[in-house]
Amino acid sequence: MPPESPTLGLGHLQFEALITTARLPDNSYDFALIAMLGLLGLRIFEACGANIGDLGEEHGHRVLRVRGKGGKAVLIPLPPAVARALDRAVDGRNDGPILRNTLGARMDRHAATRRLKHLAGTAGIRMPRMHPHMLRHTFVTTMLDAGVSLRDVQIAARHADPRTTMRYDRARKNLDRHPNYILAAYMASGT
Repeated sequence: MPPESPTLGLGHLQFEALITTARLPDNSYDFALIAMLGLLGLRIFEACGANIGDLGEEHGHRVLRVRGKGGKAVLIPLPPAVARALDRAVDGRNDGPILRNTLGARMDRHAATRRLKHLAGTAGIRMPRMHPHMLRHTFVTTMLDAGVSLRDVQIAARHADPRTTMRYDRARKNLDRHPNYILAAYMASGT
């Protein structure tokens, strides 16, 4: 595999614009979709395959149980904003898919891609080829940009190998988070 992923992720401001647009009250599934892909880092088949019965609580945390690659079940903790988005999408229903299309059936990856393209256009985001995996890429690179350790990002993304996580890091050439600055700040505090 090449050392860098050919997939582009959204920049911080683009992702923020997409989230803001998805929160508008037009479609209760929009923010749930964007939150599942971009804030939880789910793969499109995981988000579309999630059912209401997969929501629960574990050790005081709201969680979503997803079936990932290889059919492995994994618990994903839900930050409060994401839990609210999913609750809004569920809207009191007791069973069935979390994400539904305009006909009320389970949203599939094609419908999700269409919604994502529509939301991106509404948010003023111009990308050559907008697709759901871009939000997983954004999930990884945004966490790395925020200073989350590579190991923690690897765990959150459920990558077996840290090299896979590193492939997503579009900003590894970004000098803003070079370790020299951390060392200099650390040393300056003692002098």
